[in-house]
Amino acid sequence: MGDFELDTRLEGVDPEAGRFRAHLSRDWEIWGPNGGYLAAIALRAAGCVGRIPRPASFSGHFLRVAAFAPVDVAVVPLRLGRRSESLRVSIAQNGRPVLEALVRTAAAGPGLAHVHATPPDVPAPDLLPDPASLRPGDGPSYPFWNNLESRVVRPERFADAWQPRDPTWLEWYRFTPRATFENPFVDAGRMLLLLDTLSWPAACLPHPPDSGFQAPNLDVTAWFHALAPESDWLLADHVSPVAGDGLMGATGHIWSRDGRLLASGGAQLLCVPAAPTE
Repeated sequence: MGDFELDTRLEGVDPEAGRFRAHLSRDWEIWGPNGGYLAAIALRAAGCVGRIPRPASFSGHFLRVAAFAPVDVAVVPLRLGRRSESLRVSIAQNGRPVLEALVRTAAAGPGLAHVHATPPDVPAPDLLPDPASLRPGDGPSYPFWNNLESRVVRPERFADAWQPRDPTWLEWYRFTPRATFENPFVDAGRMLLLLDTLSWPAACLPHPPDSGFQAPNLDVTAWFHALAPESDWLLADHVSPVAGDGLMGATGHIWSRDGRLLASGGAQLLCVPAAPTE
């Protein structure tokens, strides 16, 4: 089991120059190091250099699959303003680029305000089953899933016989062994990780498991609307509205336990031949 806060920590190589090192933990393995985990490291690195402790957005391109080994992280401030900042974050391994990202921060201040977002009408996580109770003896397929507790909103996906379903994913998640984080960039990082990771579970539902394809993310984008270090459970609400010509699109929303929209975003996925199963 991985600890999200510990496993996204950065070691200063030359902090004044924005140079850090991170050690990728195998606890976050899913088709290699999970992309959302890498993105969360990049987001946290931006927080080490920026002066405004409030992440506003993240946009990253995944360039290659990393190994479970140290990576070099470089943060370049593009603009450091009083109300907002722009920072470029590059992650490389053995001199080869792994992730390129842009991060915006924004200071809280006076402005217009409205809420026009209705959370999904679902039971609280305490009232829902966990996956193990619906399919006993069927453990996580990758170490990554040991880092999250989940509560199932739609148990029909556990039916023995496969059938095509709508490309939507709605489920509660809580990080383990620690669920909440005071560092605003770590708190936003858990939302970023869910926005990245759950694109494929939504996109694959209309297609049989033996389709011969899988679809890693080419990129991930997130807009952070609010932080919620007090909300242990996060509700992930994803949909893949379209797929074709080798691409699969996905969008997602992350909600707090008390129904606030915390983050929204999306990803573009690239269909590739599935790895052979043993």
